[in-house]
Parts: sequence; structure tokens; C-alpha cells
Amino acid sequence: MVSLQPPLTNSNTLFYSTLTPPNPFHYFPNLYPKTLNPPPPPLKPPHSLPKIQSILQYNRKPQLAGDTPRVVVITSGKGGVGKTTTTANVGLSLARLGFSVVAIDADVGLRNLDLLLGLENRVNYTVVEVLNGDCRLDQALVRDKRWSNFELLCISKPRSKLPLGFGGKALIWLVDALKDREEGVPDFILIDCPAGIDAGFITAITPANEAVLVTTPDITSLRDADRVTGLLECDGIRDIKMIVNRVRTDMIKGEDMMSVLDVQEMLGLALLGVIPEDSEVIRSTNRGYPLVLNKPPTLAGLAFEQAAWRLVEQDSMKAVMVEEEPKKRGWFSFFGG
Repeated sequence: MVSLQPPLTNSNTLFYSTLTPPNPFHYFPNLYPKTLNPPPPPLKPPHSLPKIQSILQYNRKPQLAGDTPRVVVITSGKGGVGKTTTTANVGLSLARLGFSVVAIDADVGLRNLDLLLGLENRVNYTVVEVLNGDCRLDQALVRDKRWSNFELLCISKPRSKLPLGFGGKALIWLVDALKDREEGVPDFILIDCPAGIDAGFITAITPANEAVLVTTPDITSLRDADRVTGLLECDGIRDIKMIVNRVRTDMIKGEDMMSVLDVQEMLGLALLGVIPEDSEVIRSTNRGYPLVLNKPPTLAGLAFEQAAWRLVEQDSMKAVMVEEEPKKRGWFSFFGG
């Protein structure tokens, strides 16, 4: 697993003891014998010590790599692995870093991204109304009140069907229309891809030039992820990174779950992030309040922020080996059992 703690440097420069007894000769120099050396100067207060810099250098804004807008599709193939949760949290993390983001919910008839963002009551128009000429594109875009540089765009309303002419070309036209907006070109266009590999999947990946593959460390999810990787490469998407979701270190140590290193070796993809199992995900989903906005932040929220940081700079992380705990020996272990 990947440590979320910042690297330590010289311990002498990081810790300041507030329990050090005062030196009486410092306050009363006449009491100190002249034959001895003068006492050492007092320690500097903690605020003058150098600050700890984390691995991702949060004291600076990440440098945006690539041409804008960067169209990224978030997919998996298997349902229920966390695609929509990843889209919501990574999108808001990018907005908090100062980048303009447009999140497109491409799941026709089963949209959920608006629920996770708490914007379900503000979606009045969708892409279908834009294509039919019933509204303008800016009317269909829902701007988040918490972060004005984050906007949501839904393909259709719940329990509705797309017209027969809607497909990959219509989504390409939509992305081109976002590029020509008067407000300016967004830095990121995130497409929440539906589950499966049918027509909805083909439509969602058509305008994308990058892909984030969300998977969990189980064999069913990995089989679907491997199949989706091949389809993405056939469509011309070569920049594919992976997020391993719902990781539990205790099960990895007990040999009950595959490690992140095993998943990376099986799929052969660059690792964008590792999201630990967190019960706060269900609470944030029901409240319509993404994890990255929680105060204090949770481990899963911090992991999503780190994944967004790497996405900006087109970087990846390295998985580390988690040592397995030795199995408990039974009563007959004395006899070699």
C-alpha cells in the first residue's frame, strides 16, 4: 500500500520539545561562573522551523500537462466498482486545485452523478433537450455552488431513452461545443461511463483521448477491466491509467485479497491511485457531499485528491509490497500440523 504520511527528514529539525526545563543562567547571567563556557542559546520556537513538504508538494499548484481540454473517460466495464464516486471526487478535487471542470454523466436512464454531487434538484435540461433545440448548452450546464469552476452536464433524464440518432458523433459535437463556449475552454472534461461494453460504452469513449480504469482487487472486476482495456486500445486510447478502489490492507496481509502490486502486474497499467475501503463513502453518497469536501478529510478523500494531482501532471504512482502476516498455527503445530 502507499503511505499517506509525508516523508520525514532530520528529526533534529522537525521536533521541538516544549517540556525542556528553562535555563536559570539564561535569565540571570550573574549567577553563572565566569570560568565556565557560556550556556548554549535557547532553542528556536517551532514556527521558525522548516515546514514539512509532502510527497506531492501541496505548497504549489500542479502543472497542467497536455493540451486543453483534456477529455478523460472514467470506465470499468463492471458495475458497482466506484466509477461515479471517482468522477465526483476527482472532479471536485480538480476544481479545488483551480482547474475548470465539466463532468458529463453519460449513463443513459440510470444517472447517479447528480445525486453524489447533491445537484439532483437543479437539473432542468439535459443534452437531449440541447440536441432537440429546446434549450441552450449553457442552460443545461449545472454550476456547483461550492466551486463555481465545476459544472455538471447530464445526457438524459432518469428513465428516459435516447433518440436513435444519438451516438458517438453527437458526443463529439458536444465536446466541440464546450470548446467554443464564450466562458472559455474547460481544462478537463470528465465522462462518467456506464457499465458494460454495449452501445452506451462505445458512445462514452468516442470523444476521449485519456481513460481512467476503476477496478477492485477481485477476479470478476479484473476480468472485465482487462476486456475494457483491450477495447480502449482498439479505439485509439493509449493513455490508460488505473485506480484500485476499496482496498483493505488487513485482508491483503491475511492473503484474502490480492495486493495492488498483483493487480498492476495482471493488468499492466500505470497506477493513478489506491483508494482504501472507507465507511464514510456511504454517508457522503447519501448526503450528496463528496468525500474530498469532508473536514477533517478521510483516508479515501486524501487518496482521491492525490489521484487528481497525478492526473493533472499525467503522473503515476508505484505500488509497494505489503508483507503478509504469518498464519496462526494450530494446536497440533508441535507435531508439525
